[in-house]
Amino acid sequence: MKALLLFLLLLALPAQAELKPRWELGMGVAAATLPDYRGSDEANEMLLPFPYAAYRFDWLKADRNGVRATLFDSDKVELNLSAGATPPVKSKNNQARQGMSDLKPMIEFGPSLDFKLWQSDNQDTRLDLRLPARAAFELREGMHYSGWLFSPRLNLDFLNVGLPEGWRVGLVTGPTFQDKHLNAYFYSVDEQYARADRPAYSASGGYTGWQFLGAVSRKFGKTWVGAYARWDTLKGAAFEDSPLVRRKTYFTAGIGVTWTLAQSSEMVEVGDD
Repeated sequence: MKALLLFLLLLALPAQAELKPRWELGMGVAAATLPDYRGSDEANEMLLPFPYAAYRFDWLKADRNGVRATLFDSDKVELNLSAGATPPVKSKNNQARQGMSDLKPMIEFGPSLDFKLWQSDNQDTRLDLRLPARAAFELREGMHYSGWLFSPRLNLDFLNVGLPEGWRVGLVTGPTFQDKHLNAYFYSVDEQYARADRPAYSASGGYTGWQFLGAVSRKFGKTWVGAYARWDTLKGAAFEDSPLVRRKTYFTAGIGVTWTLAQSSEMVEVGDD
């Protein structure tokens, strides 16, 4: 689910200024192969239909790029909203977690301070530094705070580079860090759940691995299509020795399509979506 959110919120890449409708409504579908959790050796194929809505204020935009607010007058720095999610896991269906408590669905949200480091003269290539910090909440009879994470990212975007006109390519890489509470939720093993092949384990906070993501997207009229591939390594992670970590490197991929079904007649200039 987190990979799908990265795909849906970050895949539409910055472009040159253009006119777009003030608002859009539509629908979409995304499909991906995802591990039960980072470090799991079991994966599931997910098909996720979703509504699509975009609204573009002069100072606030909500669309496929996520939610972005212009809170200060600078073309080099943006304060955006970062979001993520983790799907539920039934422990009876996961060999490493059998007999343990189920993992509940989790959502993450928080600010992201983004810096434009470099842009080509024709604006076809752009390098950004993104600094998202998010709080995580377990969805269990309400929202329960589960910890925080920080995932600095270098984001390199290309428009019309070595591809037919209209295609956009993005490369994203960076480490992730999580506090002890969040790592413990996924990787600690309490004494009551310990067994011969799953000793008790207490996870600590800190570095939690490195990710590389590549994505392509294009819009055909009112239809948007995209695909992504991500490589994730947990080598050196604070919880690397947890008995729940069965795989330290893995690869995921997904595709998505959205259709705009209605839009406003009013057009506004948009320079970064």
